[in-house]
Amino acid sequence: MTADAAGVTKAAPPPVTTVRARQSLGSRLAEGVSGGLVRVFLIVVGLFWLVPTVGLLLASLRTPEDMAADGWWNVLAEPSQLTFDAYRRLLENDDITGSLLNTVYITVPATVLVVVIGSLAGYAFAWMEFPGRDWWFLGVVGLLVVPVQVALIPIAELFGTIGIFGSLVGVVLFHVGFGLPFAVFLLRNFFAEIPRELLEAARLDGAGELRLFARVVMPLAAPAIASLAIFQFLWVWNDMLVALIFTDSGSQPITVALQTQVRQFGNNIDVLAPGAFISMVIPLAVFFAFQRQFVSGVMAGAVK
Repeated sequence: MTADAAGVTKAAPPPVTTVRARQSLGSRLAEGVSGGLVRVFLIVVGLFWLVPTVGLLLASLRTPEDMAADGWWNVLAEPSQLTFDAYRRLLENDDITGSLLNTVYITVPATVLVVVIGSLAGYAFAWMEFPGRDWWFLGVVGLLVVPVQVALIPIAELFGTIGIFGSLVGVVLFHVGFGLPFAVFLLRNFFAEIPRELLEAARLDGAGELRLFARVVMPLAAPAIASLAIFQFLWVWNDMLVALIFTDSGSQPITVALQTQVRQFGNNIDVLAPGAFISMVIPLAVFFAFQRQFVSGVMAGAVK
């Protein structure tokens, strides 16, 4: 009971009861496993995914005799087996060291050219007016579905005609040609989300298209460009199909060199393990070095 200013007694309002909606069985199960159980499961799965990497690292630090005697996990009980002799012999192997340099000579230009040309083309498709712009962009999108295997023989004949088959230039051009459609598609969509008012303000200040691209668009597009560079770098570095066809013994990358060494597995297992680990750890280092920009680029445009 309550009383107002005039002394009139009023009845208190009835208590408010909250009716909770009945949850389905699936909802209750989802709530039950959304906490620590899921985290534990993901940690276990992650550890299982790391087992081959750790095994390859430990195998590369053992002698061929130890690897032939038992599995790599025995090194956990006998750490004295660990040695860097395999890496020393690897650096003395001219085929492997030369193939590592060839991989760098292929991957770096193919990544830089795709980023530069894809950025210029993406900006043109997003903010410049020219005849047939939309149709040209549809053609670029259509190239995304063309498989690499379809172009191997025609491009091999073309490279043979112009004299670059078997050289590093031919491999770089092939990777650039097949990397550009995705680069243009990705960067064009990112550039199109830049506010038009920002570009118009820069034009009013006297900025031309090239200066606008370099001073305004490129800094804003750093996350997307980092994501594209990582995708292209990983694809080219880990490629073996294109390199196996378009390179010769003097221009083959590390993937082809290791594949060649596998044919003599019994005689050079001490070269395969450290070579395979080096070829894997370098792209991992590149990814973790640009991880923040990569995540930002992937999430760009997801939240307005």
